[in-house]
Amino acid sequence: MPNIEKEIDELKEKTLAEDFWIDNKKSGEILTKMKRLEGKKDKYCKLLTELQNLIEMNDLLLQQQDEELEKEVLTHTEQIAKQIEKLELETFFSGKYDKNNAILTIHPGAGGTESQDWAEMLYRMYTRWATANGFTVKELDYLEGEEAGLKSVTFLVEGENAYGYLKGEMGVHRLVRISPFDSGGRRHTSFASLEVLPEITEDIEIDINPDDLRVDTYRASRSRRTTY
Repeated sequence: MPNIEKEIDELKEKTLAEDFWIDNKKSGEILTKMKRLEGKKDKYCKLLTELQNLIEMNDLLLQQQDEELEKEVLTHTEQIAKQIEKLELETFFSGKYDKNNAILTIHPGAGGTESQDWAEMLYRMYTRWATANGFTVKELDYLEGEEAGLKSVTFLVEGENAYGYLKGEMGVHRLVRISPFDSGGRRHTSFASLEVLPEITEDIEIDINPDDLRVDTYRASRSRRTTY
């Protein structure tokens, strides 16, 4: 916590500089980072307060046995344990884009209606998970399936560490089930691919090495073409 507070104080000092607003890009990055650190600080402070309350409740329970109080202590203990587990997990999000929003695209594999229905099931699953964990979901593109399900969907999951949480979901997902679309009640295997990309908000500068360029000159058309 002291390190976070120190970093927040250093960023606040930068915002007080006379030339702070001259570079909009740099000032925006500083404000975004400061907001993220303040949010993390608030989480720790809230957790510490809840832990202190739990200790006091437990001390009271030791002095006098109360069934309702015991249930409340157990419930709060489980809730705090989940919060601590979540904070511990977030400490592993050290990748360059882990803190960013995530853009997800789902495509059904071969299999027609079966795979399209499976793709829609995945879409519902990820949107419900995101909403339940405090993220915001924005649908960017949706193409319905011919009979059921979907042909493709792209959506944005907004919130701190969204990409860190979801990047491990990238790949092909498989479902084996008794098909509701097969009158014979046979077992089907369906596939759907999930692509997860971080939302890049900063402007990225691309440096091109002249040695990587190939220049072709055509005299007949007097044109010059550059390829990478």
